[in-house]
Amino acid sequence: MTIHADMRRTYHLFPQNPEFERKFRFEADLPFLVRTIAGLNGQFGSFVTDGPDRKATPIQAKRSIEVEIADKSVDFVPLNKNTLDSVKDITPQGTIDFKINLQYSVLDAKYNRVAFKGDTYLVRTNLDNRVLTMNIHLIDGLARTAPERIADTIVEEIKRKAGNV
Repeated sequence: MTIHADMRRTYHLFPQNPEFERKFRFEADLPFLVRTIAGLNGQFGSFVTDGPDRKATPIQAKRSIEVEIADKSVDFVPLNKNTLDSVKDITPQGTIDFKINLQYSVLDAKYNRVAFKGDTYLVRTNLDNRVLTMNIHLIDGLARTAPERIADTIVEEIKRKAGNV
């Protein structure tokens, strides 16, 4: 029995009704998308959110990104610049699932970095006839980062990488 490459890279528990969907024109192929999303791993930035103490006091927090790619349809494996060479079974078009782990931290009064609960999103990407569809669903966390922001970040990275090709 041969397992089609796309089936290996789709997660069997992906929700039937994801929270957010975005479509846009995409002139590249899935191997380019995988390299681009791998490049998100390790990126970080600041954002304003409610404090981890659940008070409505806005804080300036750090958000860092970890990326994983579906493997054998039952699990996810790390996807970054160091693991990219091990991801060889990507077809030019089709469906690939990713897990985006957002880790949050804040500086306390003594300037020590304190981690607090992050968000984990599943991202299903489907490339068909130059249209990339992203379905995004929160599977863990308080949604401090909206699913729209996940899509925006991926699109921004695609545009940045396409400009450097």
